Amino acid sequence: MSRINALVLTGYGLNCDMETAYAFEQAGANSRRVHINALIDGAIALDEFQIMAFIGGFSWGDDHGAGVIQAVRMRTNIGDKLLAFIEQGKLVIGICNGFQCLVNLGLLPGLDGDYTRRSVALTYNDCGNFRNDWVHLKAETDSPCIFTRGMTRFELPVRHGEGKFFATADLHHRLAENKQIVLRYAMPEGLPARGAFPFNPNGSIDDIAGICDPTGRVFGLMPHPEAYNHWTNHPDWTRLKEKVKRGQAEKPAGVTPGVRILKNAVDYFAG
Repeated sequence: MSRINALVLTGYGLNCDMETAYAFEQAGANSRRVHINALIDGAIALDEFQIMAFIGGFSWGDDHGAGVIQAVRMRTNIGDKLLAFIEQGKLVIGICNGFQCLVNLGLLPGLDGDYTRRSVALTYNDCGNFRNDWVHLKAETDSPCIFTRGMTRFELPVRHGEGKFFATADLHHRLAENKQIVLRYAMPEGLPARGAFPFNPNGSIDDIAGICDPTGRVFGLMPHPEAYNHWTNHPDWTRLKEKVKRGQAEKPAGVTPGVRILKNAVDYFAG
């Protein structure tokens, strides 16, 4: 089977394209950085790809709200193509600003098969400032999410000013019942963060860090998997190196949790 093609969307203030493309290559995909305009004018066709990544950054400078202008521009020009991409059984991941864009597009949470209605929000952090830190995450093992299969607890970095997930009580209940809450912020030992700062860095209800649609094929998260593409990305890697040297820990084997999230997507098509 030929390698899976992953489209890494870029342009207009988005700034994580190089890392995301590299992480997809580490995961076994052919990755291609594609400017938004190339999709809009038809120079690049979505049909060429199996995975589409809405990446992090500050699209249009987050003017009018994070991910809002990008969502309007894409819905207006290629909204039908995005819906067709999902209907074809392909995968979509939105990372940080990309998650914000998916929410504004209505591609998440996709309840009742509706990928056009905005029903949840990602808004300003409760702490009142931009957060650039590493967080502990706990995955919902019963979630249908393709990207987190076989994953339970891991760490990823966050860097955002508008990452607080909010939904009405009724909608939050539906997401929980459907197992669409994929990731939650946690304490270092794996217990729920229960809103405690800085473990929950933004005040998200129910410590929500990522959600998926009912099929598990559309996934959005605030933490950055592409920013953990090698073990030395972790701030404690020098300490781990010394522990390995002294026989107190095992040398990391295999891919990082960040790459594994993307590899799960690649493996979905290989299977």
